[in-house]
Amino acid sequence: MPETITKVLVTGGAGYIGSHVVKLLGNRGYQVVTLDNLSTGFRDAVKFGEFYQADLLDKESLRAVVAKEQPAAVMHFAALSIVPDSVARPLAYYRNNVLGTVNLLEVLQEFGVNNFIFSSSASVYGIISGGFAAEDCRLAPINPYGHTKAMMEQVMADLARVTAFKYIALRYFNVAGADPEGELGERKPAATHLVTLATRAAARKIPRLEVYGTDYPTPDGTCLRDYIHVSDLAEAHLAALAYLLAGGESDVFNVGYGRGYSVLEVVETVRQVTGQDFMVVRTGRRPGDPPALVADVTKSRALLNFPLRHDNLEIIVRTAWEWEQKLSVET
Repeated sequence: MPETITKVLVTGGAGYIGSHVVKLLGNRGYQVVTLDNLSTGFRDAVKFGEFYQADLLDKESLRAVVAKEQPAAVMHFAALSIVPDSVARPLAYYRNNVLGTVNLLEVLQEFGVNNFIFSSSASVYGIISGGFAAEDCRLAPINPYGHTKAMMEQVMADLARVTAFKYIALRYFNVAGADPEGELGERKPAATHLVTLATRAAARKIPRLEVYGTDYPTPDGTCLRDYIHVSDLAEAHLAALAYLLAGGESDVFNVGYGRGYSVLEVVETVRQVTGQDFMVVRTGRRPGDPPALVADVTKSRALLNFPLRHDNLEIIVRTAWEWEQKLSVET
């Protein structure tokens, strides 16, 4: 049960990651208020608290929610987040992820809401020599999505220098898996995450899995990524909030497990866990993908120290598979 905070506003709380955080906040005794425009989220995924359908670009709606609810902290998930889509539609990403977040920050400043947890991304790093990214690496994003996250980190740092505003930016690596209790998971029809697509291929919901690029400078030629279970990521958000409320300074943290798996290793794990074979089509590289990106988690483990209950690729895949099977039964 939280001791020093009662109400948290969660933007994008009807989405994949946000809904897991809303559930964890509710289970831990926080008052939760969710704001989502439902463009990619689902109202029934919000398991606790009040819900408002509103858009970041509608500043008056944001103002009305904050004025009524007076949250003590905000967790901000409401962003467009598909790398290839950001390459194809950059203006949509800058409009939502930058302008929309600035709108939110301006409204929060009006009402003196100064504790802010921000969903950032490992895409801010771009291509890292050696593939391991630490928080003090130079930021060099290679796609518009990554640029929007890096821009907002700079905006928040500038704001924190001159006001009482404090923030934690969590740089997510590849988020995967589903709620172990089976209540929540990835539902977007157009999901692009590898584990989701592979389990959907195993469930025959899509005809094949496409592997983008087999000529990268990695052991098997496919991209190397750090995968973190969505429930462990949710724990990281509560740890970040506790860190701020205990007097921690504004900061950025990687959120991953510190080890990488190739695309083909993930495919093989999905086959083993599900017992299903499925078609895999190898094709060309996808714009905006670095060859390898793995988290240096030294800092987050030392300062945030959140529990890692699902640090295992088979567990990640199994929860995603169980979720896909549940959706198949329900539909």
